[in-house]
Amino acid sequence: MIKKIAITFSVILYAIIVPFLDINETHVWNPDWTPHARIHEVWQLITNSSIGLVCLWLVWYKKEVRLSFLLSIIIMGGFLLAFFLKDGYGGSMKYLDGSEKTVLGINIGVLGFGIAFLFLILSHLFTKTKKTTHNKVDD
Repeated sequence: MIKKIAITFSVILYAIIVPFLDINETHVWNPDWTPHARIHEVWQLITNSSIGLVCLWLVWYKKEVRLSFLLSIIIMGGFLLAFFLKDGYGGSMKYLDGSEKTVLGINIGVLGFGIAFLFLILSHLFTKTKKTTHNKVDD
């Protein structure tokens, strides 16, 4: 059950909260972004939200946790990898005016996705350990 909760938490972040935060003048309708960059942003939002819906369907309806876990860890890890590689391609989490959304000095995207990524990994390790120990556990 812990893995299902971790997946659901992650999906809420990448499939609902991120589009809510990005469909505005800072991203999708940013006048400083090229139309080409905007189409990539909207594509990413639609793709991730669609994958999130599939993950929720897999977890809660089909009772298929492994694929949903894998898809969610790829999305979370993909963002974190892009963040850590940002200097190599000129990326930034700061807006053009130099501001940045932070909590306790940590970028909200890195904080939220970092917590979700760790939650996914720990839930996986916990259920794996529990399966090994008890040889029978529901994902």
